[in-house]
Amino acid sequence: MPVRWGMLVDTLVYPLEQAPYVETLEDGAYAPEVVGPPVPLPSVRLQAPVVPSKIVCVGRNYAEHAAELGNEVPAEPLIFLKPPSALIGPDEAVVYPDLSQRVDYEAELAVVIGRRCRNVRREDAASVIFGYTIANDVTARDLQKQDGQWARAKGFDTFGPAGP
Repeated sequence: MPVRWGMLVDTLVYPLEQAPYVETLEDGAYAPEVVGPPVPLPSVRLQAPVVPSKIVCVGRNYAEHAAELGNEVPAEPLIFLKPPSALIGPDEAVVYPDLSQRVDYEAELAVVIGRRCRNVRREDAASVIFGYTIANDVTARDLQKQDGQWARAKGFDTFGPAGP
């Protein structure tokens, strides 16, 4: 089966003409163009749900996890980036780097931004959100503790499984 975009509804995947976040209606709503019959989910191999230009992450924003690591939740958001090459689909394998002896996982809620934006006011934030998915923030924990470089410890290729 060729690789194409799809829209998951319950247990069926509806094939789409193009990436779902490319075309929107004038009011910003998404109008998918389904181009074929639905396919049962078990017969589909899911890949990464988006093609990102960048992956912006917020660290230590979950109090319980911060405490687990002996940290406090910072007063200001702790921002770090993952490269687009970190993103993989939910069924793809995470490749462990030879440099690390301890690779951890962190289940996260991923917010997919649907259009280019900046300086969005809190009350307008929902207008730029395309949707939500689940993600795994994979971390080479020993490297993170060794030198504090979050981008290195969290930025390896395949360290960002996401979806469906």
